[in-house]
Amino acid sequence: MTVPNRPFRWDLTGRDRLGGLLDGRPEDELPYLPELIECAAEVLARSAGGDLYFAGRSADGVHDLLSGALARTSHRDRLHLLPFSCRFEEPLQAAEVRRLRVDLEGLGITPYGLARRRRPVVFADLVYGGATFANLYGLLRDWIGDERENWDVIRLKLRFLGITSRRKSSPNTWRWWQEASWTGDLPRRAVAGVSVEPWLWSYLGNEQHKITPSFPRALWSDEAAAVPRRDEEALSALARAAGLVERGRGRKAREALARRVAAEPAFAEPWLRSLVLELRRG
Repeated sequence: MTVPNRPFRWDLTGRDRLGGLLDGRPEDELPYLPELIECAAEVLARSAGGDLYFAGRSADGVHDLLSGALARTSHRDRLHLLPFSCRFEEPLQAAEVRRLRVDLEGLGITPYGLARRRRPVVFADLVYGGATFANLYGLLRDWIGDERENWDVIRLKLRFLGITSRRKSSPNTWRWWQEASWTGDLPRRAVAGVSVEPWLWSYLGNEQHKITPSFPRALWSDEAAAVPRRDEEALSALARAAGLVERGRGRKAREALARRVAAEPAFAEPWLRSLVLELRRG
């Protein structure tokens, strides 16, 4: 039986789960924390109360901050990491498609499940041109067709949330989803965006060290990906990620997150108002 193959990532739900990995390390500096909280708040508010799957590694910091903030709420199990970031320079081979389907199934995503779930599945990622989302959508669409599940039902359960670099607003401003033909197959509300300052987008996407290594298609079947890294760069990233989780748990960050969420139009929705109360109560 084929089993999922995903890059190893340390469990950050508690420092005790890390053993002595971070012993002797000073508390790591957390760059751009206020801006990261603002981004996380907008992602949360625009998630439609669904299950958030952060594609690739770029938005790991947003995931880690939210995982700390939501740890004592009813949404604590709605955050997931999806190691999928691929522009598909060449068409996928049959073995690669099977591998990706197994990995998605391991994360609870299948055509059968999508057709029968109550909450939406929301894919979030930093977006430059939208290729990762386009290929993820194509992979799911083909799989749904192969399984003969009801597309008209499933299309209402899928959402794509792109974190983009902020540009000057005008009628001619480029928006990634307007250039993508596949987005026309989904309801308009299914495709949303969160814009951040260019320097924050660059930090998250290009500069921030990640716990896990890059996971290109050449490594999808490589079991070595599941071996934990203990090099200095990985441990530095681990310290920063653990710090974000801990900071997210704190009252100050939760209050800041709640205030920003309450300013979103979606705050009119009951699920979001209830979640803000949970954040403030801790």
